[in-house]
Amino acid sequence: MSANDFSLQSLIRPEAAEPAFVFDGTPVSRAEFLARVEQTAAWLAAQGIGKGDVVAVWLVNRVEWIALLFAAARLGAIVAAVNTRYRSAEVAHLLKVSGAKLMVVEAAFRSIDFAAILADIAKDDVPALQQLAVVGADRIPAQWPCVRFDAFDAVHPPAPLAQDDVDLPVLLYTTSGTTKGPKLVAHSQRTLASHAVSIANALQLDPQRNSLLAMLPFCGTFGMTSLLGFIAAGATIHVLDAFEAAPALKILSEHRITHSFGSDEMFRRILALTDAPRPFPHLEICGFAAFQPGWRELAAEAEARGMRLFGLYGSSEVQALFSIARGGDTFANRIEGGGWPMSPDAKVRVRDTETGELAAHGVSGEIEISAPSRFLGYFNNPEATGDAITTDGFFRTGDIGRLRGDGAFVYETRAGDAMRLGGFLVAPGEIEDELKSCPGVADAQVVAVDLKGQARCVAFVIAAAEPPQQEALTARLRERLAGYKVPARIYLVDAFPVTDSANGVKIQRARLRAMAMERIATE
Repeated sequence: MSANDFSLQSLIRPEAAEPAFVFDGTPVSRAEFLARVEQTAAWLAAQGIGKGDVVAVWLVNRVEWIALLFAAARLGAIVAAVNTRYRSAEVAHLLKVSGAKLMVVEAAFRSIDFAAILADIAKDDVPALQQLAVVGADRIPAQWPCVRFDAFDAVHPPAPLAQDDVDLPVLLYTTSGTTKGPKLVAHSQRTLASHAVSIANALQLDPQRNSLLAMLPFCGTFGMTSLLGFIAAGATIHVLDAFEAAPALKILSEHRITHSFGSDEMFRRILALTDAPRPFPHLEICGFAAFQPGWRELAAEAEARGMRLFGLYGSSEVQALFSIARGGDTFANRIEGGGWPMSPDAKVRVRDTETGELAAHGVSGEIEISAPSRFLGYFNNPEATGDAITTDGFFRTGDIGRLRGDGAFVYETRAGDAMRLGGFLVAPGEIEDELKSCPGVADAQVVAVDLKGQARCVAFVIAAAEPPQQEALTARLRERLAGYKVPARIYLVDAFPVTDSANGVKIQRARLRAMAMERIATE
């Protein structure tokens, strides 16, 4: 096989179904998409983007997003995916760590004021950023030069082809970090394309019969991986620019959709909008990630109404849809996170966290994974990469689970202190660092709690000489962080509960969670 067999371009199948995509009711054929990729590559080259350059993409789900990724691959450039829910501190961190030279950004989307967010970023903090390209407008108010993203309209000389470099970084996802900002997970064309083909084969996708409702954001591995898997299958993909239950219900009902992937909350909201006993007779697989309490009850209700939910597993480092349950599994096993690896070349093992030895079937420990879908490393962070990979090439997931004994595995919980908020994995340190940068805050700790059926975070703050106003802290965090990271409560304390150990003083995070729930209960 040649290197080009592992390029993103190789995923476009000539015998595929038409149209390739449907965006807000507008079909895009495969020929049209390939033409837009060529136009976008030429446009990027005209902006001075070449091999190794990073382009930050801050867009909702639209054809420009996918065209930018495929075009960057043709040039040997790299796309850094920016979550549309990010705010100034998060965007600044991503731009700084990635060294992005160009950012392609929305002019506006619903209530998101992209220009206002950019205005809160100091130009000196992101010295590599040279220019903004705006989709949907000629420019936005910003301290960087702006051009209109007119790749589909303007004519530029054809771009040089560099897609043979299939093992170089092409896409950067963000993932939870231990300090202020997230790490950047680097994937190549080979890791993305080979996993996409594995998904198409494992799910036995038929381009003439199967179709996907893409309702997850392309900026995350869950949305992008499912998208690429169905591109590899040659199936039609119906795309939501951002998730809303009503348009998702309409597409599922009217277009014979067979597959969709999302969170438990997404499927709960869709089901709540219809009284039909079996509303989706064509739907075969709904792969879901369980983030909220009550997901088992949801799965049972969905099953009774003909919506079969399938548990799955993935991460930015090994990509989403790394594994999924099978139709022949019992209901109890099918809805558990984990399942069977998509790739026949993937290996999963579990290491006992106490002894450090590999665990037997049925014994819980840290999940370790070796697979073709494994990331290249953390971008510009070799130390973190070294810590994450074993000497024999397995990725230390930081997740707890067990082997089932039949070739499948079960995901149980996240090791350590990372929090699952708004469907995203968030490190407490990211929010704590923002709090500690606020006037009047000497120290801060953040924990996750179950608040009215939702995972929310609660902050405990030790005040400096001039105690902070809690309303002011919340307002500042809303400006600096995505809404799901803003604490539901901020409590002032004199000290944190700690435990002395041989390795130093440790914060009793379990006690902090209990304190949070006790205080909330009294309210």
